[in-house]
Amino acid sequence: MPTRPLTLALPKGRLLAEIVPLCAAAGLAAAGRLGDDRQLLLDDPESGVRLLLARPADVWTYVAYGGADLGITGKDVLVEAAEAAGGTGVPGAGIAAPPPPVVEMVDLGVGACRMSVAGPAAGAAAWPERRRRAGRIRVGTKYPFSARRYLAGGPAEIELIPLAGTVELAPLTGLADVIVDLVATGRTLAANGLVEYERLFDSTARLIANEASLRLRDRELAGLVAALERAAREHRAGYGQAGGSAGWPPAAGTAAPAVPGGASGGEGR
Repeated sequence: MPTRPLTLALPKGRLLAEIVPLCAAAGLAAAGRLGDDRQLLLDDPESGVRLLLARPADVWTYVAYGGADLGITGKDVLVEAAEAAGGTGVPGAGIAAPPPPVVEMVDLGVGACRMSVAGPAAGAAAWPERRRRAGRIRVGTKYPFSARRYLAGGPAEIELIPLAGTVELAPLTGLADVIVDLVATGRTLAANGLVEYERLFDSTARLIANEASLRLRDRELAGLVAALERAAREHRAGYGQAGGSAGWPPAAGTAAPAVPGGASGGEGR
């Protein structure tokens, strides 16, 4: 049975535009053609790597379940996924067992955004105190697991309102008091009269790997991981950015951190 080509899953949307130059610098010139004429899967003739294009949340799925050996997606995906796995499993899938883990390899340093709480400007000054007192706070979000992780546990009761589309409407219509969403520039918030109340965590693009692929195809993966890590390092140096990675290959006797789970979207993506 022929071996499937080494496969790298890349994310659709804004993040792809920042990842393509890194891929080109790592010897994956074909990445720039993904999405042209609805092209979602193609082989890079120079490197022999197969590239596939998926939603940021689905990048995790392809990697975790073995459809791809490596993938690039946002840290927001991994945080949401880890929280989902620690609760009832895959959101909305009716699966109680935790999903397979993926291994976070490198912080590529691009696609910077942040998960934030936002709401009407009039409520910004009162937000810290509101978080510290009893009462109900209605939160509209596409990231229920992240919202629960960072907002629950205090005296305030958090009521999560799941949304799949434009969350900025929720405070404007009275559906929610605040939203939890990805923010990149803040322009979408400002255009709707909203401001950031609190930054929950920062997110950048991460290179992730399938656990079995790390064991069975370690030599093949090592070259590609090193090339992408080098491209990211050179990119940061060119822009004067600080950054880091989980390191490759892992030191003897150590394991790279495993991150279960997956979901994404928002202004930052």
